[in-house]
Amino acid sequence: MYVKGVNLGNWLVLEKWMSPALFEGTTAEDEYYLPTQLSKEVYEARIKIHRAEYISERDFTRIKSMGMDAVRIPVPYFIFGDREPFIGCVEELDKAFNWAEKYGLQILIDLHTAPDSQNGFDNGGISGVCKWSQEPDEVKFELGVLERLAKRYGTRRGLWGIEILNEPILENMWKTMDVENRYRPADSKKAEGSGPNTMEFIRGFYLEAYDRIRTYMPAEKYVVFHDAFELKAWKDFMRGEKYENVVLDTHQYLMVAEALGCEQTVESYTAYIRETLAKDIEEMQQYFPVICGEWCLFNSLACGCDTKGGQSVLNGVEGPAAETVSPEEKQRIYSALAKEQLKAWKKGSGYFYWSYKLLVDTVNEAGWIGWDSWDFGRCADFGWFPKE
Repeated sequence: MYVKGVNLGNWLVLEKWMSPALFEGTTAEDEYYLPTQLSKEVYEARIKIHRAEYISERDFTRIKSMGMDAVRIPVPYFIFGDREPFIGCVEELDKAFNWAEKYGLQILIDLHTAPDSQNGFDNGGISGVCKWSQEPDEVKFELGVLERLAKRYGTRRGLWGIEILNEPILENMWKTMDVENRYRPADSKKAEGSGPNTMEFIRGFYLEAYDRIRTYMPAEKYVVFHDAFELKAWKDFMRGEKYENVVLDTHQYLMVAEALGCEQTVESYTAYIRETLAKDIEEMQQYFPVICGEWCLFNSLACGCDTKGGQSVLNGVEGPAAETVSPEEKQRIYSALAKEQLKAWKKGSGYFYWSYKLLVDTVNEAGWIGWDSWDFGRCADFGWFPKE
């Protein structure tokens, strides 16, 4: 098994930096607060139009034509429409399965958010809040969502697998990403008590989730669990005979490498990929099929989603975020980083690129260095992503 896929990010789970226009007229930084600052009619209209236009049947034909064989679809905890004021999106996922099966693609359903968040990131649904695992009723609710997803899609021909939970955070990454300062809560009172999950809790949740999912999903489909940013901590996990077709998902972005001390040069990036990522994936592949469920050609703390300036391999100097390298130099940088990362993922069992598309005009106007590398379609069109 080797899977090549892309994420349909920002379709059913919103990320403001990927489509700022959805948040116009509000101060909301995440999906949780968006409906609190718009009228019900305006909110519902924006969401419905976005979902209808952002991803369509044509995108599935294009993804197939680009040589991909799967899509990872992030879905929210309110997918079934039972958590007002949010609007469910199970009908959109139904359409995705019809399109995937029509064009020979597979789907990895990724439960991307949890009530009161599993990580405190904006992509966890609510920035600066992380206390889902401390709320037994919400933990039970999340398990129920997984069970319902397995019941609805478990036997679909187009299902590759179900991912239990996206990026639950533990103490090390909580500190590395400086979550409390990087993701400021809109409501400090709501954020009270927030903190990283424990490994004991996450392991227990994964085990119960596996049992719930397997009740409805046959053994030939994959159950995927995220490494909680601790790739090599799972060697003794799910080793019993009852655990079949379990896949370990790791997310690897170069900005995390920088946070761990990697210099912002092509040479340092490639050395890190070769000496750390590739070796770690090869080591863990002995225990599970390992996929890199999120990555992109280039991203940097100097130009990431929350900053618009600083030093980068694309400008080389402190200052404004306008890119100064030539198209030829960008081609060299992006292609080198793509090639090295793809070699690393081949030590495992595949990858899903983040993300399939961006709304180019709004991101371009933001002036972020390297913004275009988050757009897989653009990377393919410009030849930055090598044909395999």
